[in-house]
Order: sequence, then C-alpha cells, then structure tokens
Amino acid sequence: MSDMDTTGNSSSLSTYSNPEEDDEHDTKERVLLRYFLQEWALVKSILDRIVANDGATIPSDVNKIRFVIDKYQEQGQLLEPYLESIVNPLMSLVHSKSMQLRVDTDDVLDNIKPICIIIYSLVTVCGYKSVIRFFPHQVSDFEIAVTLLEKCHIGNSLTSLRQESTGEMETKCVTLLWLYILVLIPFDISSVDTSIANSDQLGGLEPSPLVIKILEISKDHLSSSGPMRRFSGLVLSRLLTRPDMSMAFVRFIEWTFEFMLSWSEDNINQFRILGIVEALASIFKVGERKILIDAVDKTWANISHLMKSSVAARNSLLRKYIVKLSQRIGLICLPHRSTSWRYMARTSSLGKNIPLNATEIIYPCSNGQQVVHVNDMSSAEILEEDSIDVPEIVEEIIELLLSGLKDSDTVVRWSAAKGIGRITACLTSSLAEEVLSSILELFSPGEGDGSWHGGCLALAEFARRGLLLPASFPKVVPLIIKALHYDIRRGPHSIGSHVRDAAAYVCWAFGRAYNYSDMKGILEQLAPHLLTVACYDREVNCRRAASAAFQENIGRQGDFPHGIDIVSSADYFSLASRTNSYLNIAVSIAQYKEYLCPFVEELLSYKISHWDRSLRELAAQAISALAKYDPDYFAGPVLGRLIPLTLSVDLCTRHGATLAVGELVLALHGCNFFFHMEKQQKLAGIVPAIEKARLYRGKGGEIMRSAVSRFIDCISRSAISLNDKTRKLLLDTLTDNLKHPNAQIQCSAVDALRHFVQAYLVSFDEKVPNGIISKYLELLDDPNVAARRGAALGFGILPYEFLCTRWREILRKLCKSCLLQNKPDDPDAEARVNAVRGLVSVCETLTRGSSNRSSEENSIHSFIKNDVMRTLFDALDDYAIDNRGDVGSWVRDAAMDALERCTYILCKYDHLIAPNQLCPLFDEKIATELIKGIAKQAVEKMDKIRGIAARILQRIIHYPQHFVPYIPHRETLEEVIPLDTDLKWEDPTVSYPRFVQLLQFSCYSRSVLSGYVIAVGGLQEFLSKASKDALLEFVEVSKGDTSQMTNNREFMLSTDLLWVLQKYQKCNRVIMPTMKTIEILLSGKFFLNMEGHTLDFCRGLLDSLAVELKGTKDFTKLYTGISILGYVSSLMEPINCRALAQLLYFLGHRYPKIRKAAADQVYLVFLQNATSLMDEDKVEKSLEILAETSWDGSLEDSKLSRLQLFELAGFEDSRIASSSAVIEEATSKGRLQEKSGIDENMIGDFLGVDSSYNPQITMFVAIKASVGIAFLLLYFLDHNYNFYLTIFFYSFQK
Repeated sequence: MSDMDTTGNSSSLSTYSNPEEDDEHDTKERVLLRYFLQEWALVKSILDRIVANDGATIPSDVNKIRFVIDKYQEQGQLLEPYLESIVNPLMSLVHSKSMQLRVDTDDVLDNIKPICIIIYSLVTVCGYKSVIRFFPHQVSDFEIAVTLLEKCHIGNSLTSLRQESTGEMETKCVTLLWLYILVLIPFDISSVDTSIANSDQLGGLEPSPLVIKILEISKDHLSSSGPMRRFSGLVLSRLLTRPDMSMAFVRFIEWTFEFMLSWSEDNINQFRILGIVEALASIFKVGERKILIDAVDKTWANISHLMKSSVAARNSLLRKYIVKLSQRIGLICLPHRSTSWRYMARTSSLGKNIPLNATEIIYPCSNGQQVVHVNDMSSAEILEEDSIDVPEIVEEIIELLLSGLKDSDTVVRWSAAKGIGRITACLTSSLAEEVLSSILELFSPGEGDGSWHGGCLALAEFARRGLLLPASFPKVVPLIIKALHYDIRRGPHSIGSHVRDAAAYVCWAFGRAYNYSDMKGILEQLAPHLLTVACYDREVNCRRAASAAFQENIGRQGDFPHGIDIVSSADYFSLASRTNSYLNIAVSIAQYKEYLCPFVEELLSYKISHWDRSLRELAAQAISALAKYDPDYFAGPVLGRLIPLTLSVDLCTRHGATLAVGELVLALHGCNFFFHMEKQQKLAGIVPAIEKARLYRGKGGEIMRSAVSRFIDCISRSAISLNDKTRKLLLDTLTDNLKHPNAQIQCSAVDALRHFVQAYLVSFDEKVPNGIISKYLELLDDPNVAARRGAALGFGILPYEFLCTRWREILRKLCKSCLLQNKPDDPDAEARVNAVRGLVSVCETLTRGSSNRSSEENSIHSFIKNDVMRTLFDALDDYAIDNRGDVGSWVRDAAMDALERCTYILCKYDHLIAPNQLCPLFDEKIATELIKGIAKQAVEKMDKIRGIAARILQRIIHYPQHFVPYIPHRETLEEVIPLDTDLKWEDPTVSYPRFVQLLQFSCYSRSVLSGYVIAVGGLQEFLSKASKDALLEFVEVSKGDTSQMTNNREFMLSTDLLWVLQKYQKCNRVIMPTMKTIEILLSGKFFLNMEGHTLDFCRGLLDSLAVELKGTKDFTKLYTGISILGYVSSLMEPINCRALAQLLYFLGHRYPKIRKAAADQVYLVFLQNATSLMDEDKVEKSLEILAETSWDGSLEDSKLSRLQLFELAGFEDSRIASSSAVIEEATSKGRLQEKSGIDENMIGDFLGVDSSYNPQITMFVAIKASVGIAFLLLYFLDHNYNFYLTIFFYSFQK
C-alpha cells in the first residue's frame, strides 16, 4: 500500500470519535474502528511520530504501545480492524531499513529492533496468521528478508535475557514470519538470488545460496528454546514443500534421520529434538502426498522408537509433537476418498440444502442421514469401499493414537483425539466401527481418569466429524452419562472434573452435529444429567460446561419442554455461585417434574456423601429446599434411605445423612407435614444410636458432633416427640458439645440448645431449670477454658423462665467473667468475649420477660445500670495481647455492642415504664461514660474497631425508635457523626478529622485523647500521618490565643496530656505514643505561649519523664524522652535548668547510643539557648567538650566529661565545689564499693536516677536535691558504716 493510501486510511480511522456517526447504518469496520480500540488516538500519534522520524524510536513510545496491545490479550479480535493501519507503516520501515543493512549494519538493526517489538506484540495477541497478511510480499523482498535474517543471526547475543531486552528475539521472529509468506512466491527462488551470475551455475535441482542460508539458519533456530523454533519450523514447511525444493527436502530429511539415529538418552539436545519433530509435523501437514510418501517409512520408524524412550516419557511437549506427526503420516498413507458413510446433518442454509444442479443425487442411508454425492464419482465406487486395503503402518499409528488418549497430559490426549478423528474420517465404515470400539474400551472401570478424559475427547471429535452414527448411540450415551458423574475419591480430595467437563463437551458436540429426529430420544436421556451437573457439580467450569451443552441442544434441536425457561435461569453468570446453583437455580428447575427425581437421586447418591464437607452441608440444604414439591415422596422413600445412612461406617456418608435428615424434617415441618408416631420414634432414635455406636470418637468425631447439634436443632423446631430418657440424653449431648474446644461445635450447640429448651424443657418444674443453671454456674469456674466459653454462651440463650429465679447470681457471675483483672492466671480472650455476649443476652431476656412494674423488674434494671454497665465500661479497657495479636479487641468489640443494647434497654424502660420519675436510670453520667468510652475506641489504631465504634455512636445518637437522652454536646456530636451510611469510618482521613473535635469538650477530651495518642504516636505511617494532621489542624485554631486561657484548646490539650501520663504511668502501650505525641507538638512550637501554664506543664512533664525513664531499657522511649528534654531545656528559666540537669544525666548512660543521642541534644540546647544557662565564656568550652568527647566510646570518659559540663553549667552555689572535693577522693567505682560494700545501682535506684550513674554524679544529684542527705551519705561512705547505710536506704525507701 502506498503512503497516500496509508494516510487516507489513517485519516478515515481518526473520524471514529465523531458523535454524529450513525452506528446502526455504518459499516461494520467503521463501527469497530470507532469503539473497539479506545487508545487508538495514542497509538496513532506514536506511529505517526515513528514514521516521521524515519523509524527512530524512544523506549517509552514502544512500551506505551506494548502496554496498550497487551491489554487485549484475551480479546485479540478487537485489534484486527486496526492491523492494517499499524502493520503497514511499520513493515514499510522494516523493509526500507533492511535495504540499508549492507551500508551500516549496527545502526540499522538498532532502528529495526524496536519496530519489530511492536509487530511481535501484535503477533502474540492476534496470532501470526492475522498479522502476516499485511507484510510486504513482493518477489524482490525475498533477498532483503534473507539478508536481515542473516544479519540478526550473525549478531546473536550471548544470553536469552539480552535478546529479550534488546528486541533481537522479536526481530528474528518477525523476519522468519516475513520469510514464511515470501517463500510462497510462484517463481524460481534462484531467479531472485543476485549472488548467482547465471542460472547455469546451478546444476539441476541444486538449491540456491539463498535457500541454503535459510536452511542453515532455520536448523540453528530449531535448537532454540523460544518462539524462533516454531517459526523456523513454519518457514521450513513452506520452503521444503515447494515443487522446486525436492533436493533440499531430501537433504533436510536425511539430516533429521541422522540426528534421530545418533541421539542417546544420556546425551541429547532436548530443544533440538523438539524443533525437529515440530518442523516435521508442519512439513507433513502442508506437503503433498507425492513429495512426502518416500519419507514416511523412515520417519515413522524413528518417531515410534522415540515415543518409547524415556526422553519422551519425561517431556509432554515432545509426546504432543510426536502424536501430531504420527497422525499426519497416517493421513499421507491413506488414499483420498469420499467418506459416504459419514453422518451429514441438515444445514440451516437454504442454499446448501437445495441441490445446486440436477446432476447431484441424494441417497438415503439406512441410518437415517442424507448423503450428497456429486457426479464425478459413481455411487458404486462410493459404496464399495470395504475392499480398500489399509497400510499396516496406519494400524500402528492408530495404536499409538489410542495410547495417546490415555496419556497423563491433557495436551497429548487432545492432540491424539483430533488425530484419531482425522484418520478415522479416511477409513471405511467397518474400520471406523473397530476404532470406535477401541475408544469405548477406554471407559472400562479399570481405566484411569486420563483414559476417560481422552475417550470423551475422541467421541466429541467423532461426533463433530459425523463419524459417530446414530446407530451407535445406545452404546455411547450410557458411557457419556457415567462420565458426566465421574468423581473418584483420592485421599482428602477427588479427581474427575476434567472428565465431567469433557463429557459436557461431547453433549455439546451432539447438539451441533445431529438432527432433532435423531437426537430427540437421546436428548431426553441426557437433559436430566446435564442439568444435575449444571446445578450440583462442585466445580464452576463443569457447571458452566453442562449449561452450555444443554443450551446448545435446546437452541439447535428444536422445541423441548421448558427448555427456554431453564436456559434463561441457568445461565453462565447465575451458575458462578455454588450456593446460588444449589439453593436457587436447582429449585427453580425442579418445579418441572421431569427433573425432580433426577435431582434428588444426584443429591442422595453423590452429594450427601461427598468428600467436601461444605458440599455435604450445602447438599443437605438443597435436598430440603426440594421437599415442597412432593412432601410425601420426601417423607417416605427419601427419609427411608437417609435414616439408615446416619450409622454408616463412612464418615462422609453418615455426616451428610445426619444433616440431610435434620434439614429435611425441618423443611417438611414448614410444609405442615405431620409425621406419624413410628416415623417420629425413628427420628428420635438417631442420636441415641449414634451415641451407642460411639461415633463421636476417633477421626471425624468433631464433624459428627456439629451435625448432631444441627439435627437436634431441626427436630426441636419441628416438634418431634421425645420421651424423657431421650430428652435427657439429648440435653447431655448438647452440654458436652457446649464444652467442646471447637468454636463451631459450641456455636451449633448453642443454636440447638435455644430451641431444645423452648421445645422440651420450659414446661417442667423448677428442678430441671435449677439443675441447668447450677451446672452452667459451675462451668463458669471450670478450669477448662472451653467449658467456661460454652457456659457463658449457654446462659445467653436460656429463656426467662430459667433465669428469673436466680438472675442476680447469674449476672454477677457473668460480670466477673467479663473482666481480665479477675483472672490474672487465665487470660482467655474467647471466654471473656462469650461472657460479654452472654451477659447482654441475659439482660435482654430478663427485661423482655418481666412485663409488670414489680420491684423485681426495677431491681433488674437497676442492676443493669449499676453493675452491668460498669462491667462493660471496664471491658472497654481490655487490651490483652497474645501470640495472635490484640485479642483484647475482640472483647472491646463485644463490649461496645453490649453497651449499645443495654443503653436501649435502659432508655426503653425510662420511656415506657417510668417516664415521670425524677431519677431516670439512664442519666447524664452514664451517657457521658458511654459516649467517651466508645469514642475512645473510634480513634484508636485498628480500622475494624474504629468502624464498629463509629457506627455504634451513629446509631445511638440518631436512634430512630427511642431517643437516647442526656448526651452532652449533642448538637456537635450530630455534626461530627452524621446519619450518613456511606461514610467510610475505617478510613483514617475520614474519621480523625471528625473525632478530633471532641477534644474541645472536657467531658470527652481525656478519654478520647488517651486513644487518639495511640494513633498519632503509633508505628503505622498512614494512620499516624492522618491523625497527626487532624490534631495539628485542631490545635492551630487556638494557637497564640490567650484571651481565655482556660477555654484555649492548647491549654486543655496540655492538661489532658499530663493526665494521660499520670493515669497510664508505666503502661508503655499508652505512654510511648503519648511521649511521641508530645514530641510532635513541641516540635511544632505548641505549649510555649500559655503564660504561666507553660511552666506548670513543663514541670509536670519532667516529673512524668523522671518516672518513665527511670531504669528503662526501651531505646525508643529513651530517645523520645531525650528529645522532649531537649525541647524543654530551650524554654525559659527556671524549668530549663532542671530539664538540662536531667538531660546531662544521660551523658553517662550505660548504652553508648543513648549517650550519643543525649550529647546531640545538649549540643543543640547550648547552641540555641546557652546564654540563659551559662556565661558566654563557658559556652565555647562546653561545646568543645561535647564535640571532642567520644560519647559512644568509654563510659568512664563520658562520665568525666559530663562532670565537667555540670561544673561549667554553674548550677546553684559553692555546694557543687565542696561536693566535688569530696567526690574527688573517690575517683573509681571500686573504691566506693570497698568502703561501703553497697553497689552504686542501689544508690541510683534510691535517688530515682539511672543505675548506671557513677557515685560521683550520684552524690552530686544528692547535693542538688538535698544537701543534708548528701552529706549524710558521704559520711557513711567515708567511714565505712555499712550497717547504718543499709538501714538508711531501707528506711528511706519505705
């Protein structure tokens, strides 16, 4: 195509975005161009830029186009309308650049490679057959393409990685594809070879130099591990099968024979053998019979030997190519004939059904099909085919293909199936029947899943090609039905999904290949089985395959009862969900009586005893969902089959049967079906029989316990009559299950106990309820944590009649079980969670059951207010941690939910029962505690907890049923927490800017701040940034505002921070992030302009730091504390002197890193604020000491330097000098220990400083704090009064 044509085509493509285009009346190509490649404008601009630059590209442009093309990997047909506009200009550039190769090879190749990368990307997405149609294919291009291939081959890189990164591999592939189409030119290749002076230089059929180059390069590429191997085989197949290439073909075949004869299993080039076999398969595919027939015998001998080797056994790809080559050899050996015996279905085209001329004759055949013959072959010649001899080699090939159907790899089986279909199409009807019989033998019970799968694929090929006659349906259809349900258990899983998928493919092929008259009876057999697979198969691909097969048959075979309705409901998307398929799609299809019994049989025979537990549970629900269509059938034969299976020796069977019986009984009860007494006795005896058979023991005991609990739940809700002995046994069973450590078993037991008690125990006297209550109260103190968990849940489902007599004792026991501090030796989070849930459930049951205004009812509500609410508030402080993480969050989650429910209980009582009472139960104190407790959880670090807390507050503030009164600052809360269900409270950028507003209210601020600082000072960067930004923005509003100091946000925040430090003293979970928060605020210059309160804040801060940093080994805590001391040391007097003194102490810390960090802070303090701490003449000396001392070196040197800094700082008066004179006498640690016999750590602990401080500094601190105590200590040390010194320390500490 010329440049003008290309430009015109491109301009037409650019009009795709015109909104006035008429899609309905426009051409298909224009509509495709308009919509299907949304990035065409970008691609077009890059292509224009490449063409304008004469092929010069930049890597970013190539990567952009590759990215766009790769997006269409699974929908390559969407790119096909654009291929001409993309490939033509690019290949024109490749063509023009290739003509320059002789001048400047390297630069030209560098320009060609990026272009070939783009073209190869199109090949991978659209396929090479679609792309090469737009390659230049003039005769003169042949030598140019060979030159390009030669240059690429000569410049071969060292590694495949190098090829991939530079485009060498793509260039070779594109060049080979270019040659693939050029070798088809109908001219003598030697005539375009300019290296030949005249044609007389070649003798006879001798190949030209160009051909020799192609052959040699292609042979080398056959050893490649990349796509060049495949494309080289394609080039060889087209080149060697030319009529003028007989000599080259012979030489190539001889070369392959030599290699196949010379290889050994110990030394073989795996890729070379793959390339040779693949190339031979391509050659035998496109070559003519007269050219290839002479090479058949040797080729077959070589590949049959290769197929039996261990090399082929280890290489599935090699076996696939051998199978492909074998079938091509077989087709070459068989003579071409018209297979008149094949089934020919009527076509839907009128033109094809009407004979085109009077010479065509239609012969009816005995098997019901029509065979169309043309007049170039007599009917006698066509029908008399049985006398034709079949070569012996074909029989061997068929044997190989039949064995290939049983191969372990799907690709080999699929290739063998297609091959045996092709060869059978060339055989006579009698021989084809023998092949079919051999295929049917693959379905014998002794064969594996591979044989069944290969057999199904072969039958599908037979059906598609008309080789499977309707007369064979009675033999084939039963096997296909078995294959549709093929599922073999192998240990903890099963195999057979690929067999079922292939069987559905056979059914799909039947629908396309046969007429309705021949398929009517077969479809009636297959339809129920296809629908059972479509609804009840475990694998989604099998469900969809069966649905597609059913839809194909319904669409092509004509009218079928309810076919359209079924296809409409069981479509591709609705079958994606297994639960939806079982409980909705199958139920809608089962309304048609033709499918109800097959569905039930599928569930009873296969799914109830399936190896997958979840599938058994789903099958039990599915069978109960079908009961409404025929209750008598399900209550009779179905239950009759299921009840004996509950005692099966197979765990899966008895588990599924037990569940199915329970679900079915409950479903029949919902249909108002009444069981006669004999049937009820059988149902009541299932659990005792399981107990008697001891089926709870050993493997699968837990599964059976869960199933039995569900069964008891179902019969309790169905009101099945039980005698006293059975009732007691079932109660004991549920109690045992309630104590089981498996949480799922406990939950199922709780659900069953709820209905069991209501159905069978409420009507008894007080003895039974008291016994149950006493039993569960004992379990709450049981050493077994599982028993405590179950007992707490058990109380939550007991009815009012059980709880009313001993409610106070129950609530107190549950309150005690909710809190961590009551069980220091048993931090079981699950037990506390269950206790919280049980506590609130008991409260709801008691308040619902008491409907009169009795004193008992008032007592219950008062107890909820005073004890239960207090317990739940305490549970919000559960931050227990174990190896699973923050397990306390489970308790806090349950506590927030319980607080919400208890709030509604109290508000409802105040509103309905006592609206006029002066002292309501839900007062302002509880409302404040409630809001601030939950708000604290709404600002902490866990996304889930924040979301739960925010939504609970949202419901409480905007509660639609009963107004929750006495909430302080309700208007602001309604603005902060609006009634908007779309708010994503888990997002920190959403929650923190809202909840930080609560810090302005003193009733909420401290509690909220104690949770907020955990987020600000936490380790999660995104969470910390969002919370910090919100806090700084909140405080910025009042920064510098001193008009009303007590109402100033900065003042309130500083006060609350000091409260948090004192409240959570030595609690690193809160103290560490609080210190980091203070450090962040101090770095932002906050707390510096609060007049007199700044001094109070710093004083309280230093007091807290002295406590927190004492003796700690936490580096992060020490770093943060040192940083805060540095900020405070830069403030006004006198607080800065105290901070500096504390900071100087760390210069003698035991850890070098801490000494170094402290020295850095002291250095900064002296640089910024030295004049307020010491004289100017001492500043230089102090900075020199700080700079010259190796603080992370010797500890003794650091301590001496620190002492010098103390003296230079000039703290107080001459007492320092006098104390220094005394300390000078004891210059070493050993001397002090000699005199006193007391370790310096005791002194450090006594004085509240780090135990690593030396005695000199210890004495100095003592002098600074109290001169009298210091001199007393020195006196004891100097006179060796060890006994008095010990008494002094002990008494002072006490």
